[in-house]
Amino acid sequence: MSAPTLERPAKTAAPGAPQPPGTLARLAAHPKAVLLVLAALVAVVSAAVAGSGEWPADLTVDVRTPLTDFNEWLVDNRTTHPLFLYFLLHISNTAESAVDGVFSGLESLGFLGVTVAAVLIAWYAGGAGLRKRALVTAGTALGTFGLIGLLGMWEPAMDTLSLMVVCVAVAALVGVLLGLLAGLSDRAERMLRPVFDTMQVLPAFSYLLPFVLIFGIGVPSAFVATVIYAVPPMARLTALGLRGADPAALEASASLGANAWQRLWTARLPLARKQMLLGLNQTIMMSLSMVVLATIIGAGGLGEPIYKALAVVDVGLALPPGVAIVLLAIWLDRTTAAAGERLDDPDEGVRSARTAWILRAVVVAGVAAATAVGSALGKQEWPESWVVSIADPVNDVTGWIERELSAGIPLLGGTQTWADGFAEYVLNPLRSALVGTPWWALLLVAGMIAYAVGRLRAALTVVLALGVIGAMGLWTRSMDTLSQVIAALALTLLIGFAIGVLAARVGWVERVIRPVLDTLQTMPQFVYLIPMIALFSGGRFAGVAASVLYALPAVIRITTQGIRQIDPSALEAARSLGASTGQQLRQVQLPLARPALLLAVNQGVVLVLSMVVIAGMIGGGALGVDVVKGLTKGDLALGLTAGIAIVCLGVLLDRITQPAAVRERTAR
Repeated sequence: MSAPTLERPAKTAAPGAPQPPGTLARLAAHPKAVLLVLAALVAVVSAAVAGSGEWPADLTVDVRTPLTDFNEWLVDNRTTHPLFLYFLLHISNTAESAVDGVFSGLESLGFLGVTVAAVLIAWYAGGAGLRKRALVTAGTALGTFGLIGLLGMWEPAMDTLSLMVVCVAVAALVGVLLGLLAGLSDRAERMLRPVFDTMQVLPAFSYLLPFVLIFGIGVPSAFVATVIYAVPPMARLTALGLRGADPAALEASASLGANAWQRLWTARLPLARKQMLLGLNQTIMMSLSMVVLATIIGAGGLGEPIYKALAVVDVGLALPPGVAIVLLAIWLDRTTAAAGERLDDPDEGVRSARTAWILRAVVVAGVAAATAVGSALGKQEWPESWVVSIADPVNDVTGWIERELSAGIPLLGGTQTWADGFAEYVLNPLRSALVGTPWWALLLVAGMIAYAVGRLRAALTVVLALGVIGAMGLWTRSMDTLSQVIAALALTLLIGFAIGVLAARVGWVERVIRPVLDTLQTMPQFVYLIPMIALFSGGRFAGVAASVLYALPAVIRITTQGIRQIDPSALEAARSLGASTGQQLRQVQLPLARPALLLAVNQGVVLVLSMVVIAGMIGGGALGVDVVKGLTKGDLALGLTAGIAIVCLGVLLDRITQPAAVRERTAR
């Protein structure tokens, strides 16, 4: 006998009883939906009639000429203008000196000293002693630096680590200061919130070009861009920690006569330590991602061999630095995460101050001893005889994939078959629809979608963003990029929601995918391009696939968390009414988890757009190619206009996928 369902049987209205509302009445109750449907019909009809949606040349504005003139002025005055001589040049020189100093310090430690230092710091961050967390964290550090040396990536890894140390230190300091402002002042929080929101929407590439023009190619541009890119998470989580401090603890501090500064140092900041460590973790990961990407503008380090290998489509040369980047990311992530876990460890509070000083002395003594031994042995650099080359075997595997898996597999076809089919049946029709629809119809539809999910202000913002794209003469190329973003986002949400729901309802699924998601979330964007080259030989589908992999972890985790955090009483009530598993999911869990699902969509948009742009390096085309060319050639007119168009697409998608109510609730 089947269980009763939540749906109630339809009842026949009694004579004289009020009749249910008709179709027109129901439509009148949702005027936004009616306007959206009408706008969509207008767009479809106009596309069928017009057949072309190019932005009219009469409505474009020549922005390239003034940008080219400004670019030439910057080049001519970079060494003579007072703004450069007395301000920007000091930032440039300080950044160069700081990075060189850190690199010299790492070089003086030698490979043995650096490895021992990393192991001991990780061991101390994990709680020291023989506890499992400390040993696992130390083992991760040992494996990281050992494998980096074996892959022959020691020197570029030290370049990357040097720039990382300086960028993280400055970004963390600036983030804490801004977090203090936002956490202690409502007015400052309202002023900084839109700034952080905008910075979140900007793809990583967009940070690089302006600073290349100001500071030129090299470390200073990478340093400033990385610091600005990595500040928001530190600032936001610091503010969140300060605002979420236990009121009882603050009240107790005030009752003891503490003034505002004393309450800050003795109560607010200690209570916010966990959130601040999480912010530091996110700042470190974002810094690593940007430092690697900044190879394009001459920052050097591990990203440089990847960039060169991608340019000649050599997976064997790209994989060793890619693996080294992932190892560094895992080491940094695990070390900071272990430091955060210590705050919840009750045993840490038992440790005396004397023991803590002894452990710090052990760390310092161990590093000094390793450095002395390395210097005595005369092996400051990783010995060449210890390097293992994997380029040829990797290229052999890549060649086998291209020969055996690209096509001809019964029923499945092959990787290249999938890529060609996806481009033919999804990407090309989507691009043709966007390009073939009249520009004014697209503005109408986009504005109505934003108005339907948000407010009039969101609709005006969306229309303005599209108008800026058209006015710069980048309409067609932007629609090409938008088609890739839409396709990648649809795949990401389809897969991410399915896995996230399954992980929320089945415990062992979440445990199995957790290490995979951890690894994917620690990988910088550059690294995702390497397997896509091997599997799909580049192209638009390779960029879409890389974008899906890059965005999936965030979508899956937000979906899982949102479904798990719904009110248990609501789910219990559904079970008591005899709801099946599917009914519980459709009628209780998904509706109650709607804010989390919308947040997952929004994060998917931001991450997919960021990766689609970078995929221009492996054949994605459109705006991504323009940005890369602008960065590598220092062409402000080409790169900056493409970067502005990307930002406009980000704003467009953000406003469409984030309803006003959810945006306000997230900001609070």
